[in-house]
Amino acid sequence: MDTYRTLEPENCDFVDIAAVEDLPAGERLFLEIDGRPIVVFNIAGQYFAIADECSHEELPLGEGEVDAESLTITCPYHGADFDLQTGRALSLPAVQDIPAYPVRLRAGRLEIGLPRDGQK
Repeated sequence: MDTYRTLEPENCDFVDIAAVEDLPAGERLFLEIDGRPIVVFNIAGQYFAIADECSHEELPLGEGEVDAESLTITCPYHGADFDLQTGRALSLPAVQDIPAYPVRLRAGRLEIGLPRDGQK
């Protein structure tokens, strides 16, 4: 899986997903864009978006426990930890990273950046 957070904005197509007030601090939003399950988190006003799929067994990840201090999420099924900023797998049983998507605010709206065709 690729990590998309490091893409420059000019290499992304941003998709409007919600009004900022629809995702209060401490909450998460589940959605699907172009067949990709994605979960977006608001952690103290910082927004993070990752694939809602653990790389270990392709099970949903978004309901896992979030550590707001370390900005990580723990898979609720087998305990693998992932970095919310980069999608990096931090512990076994996961060894493969998951996609992490850039999030931006524009005119009171949240947008997620998806890689353009051919971009990694």
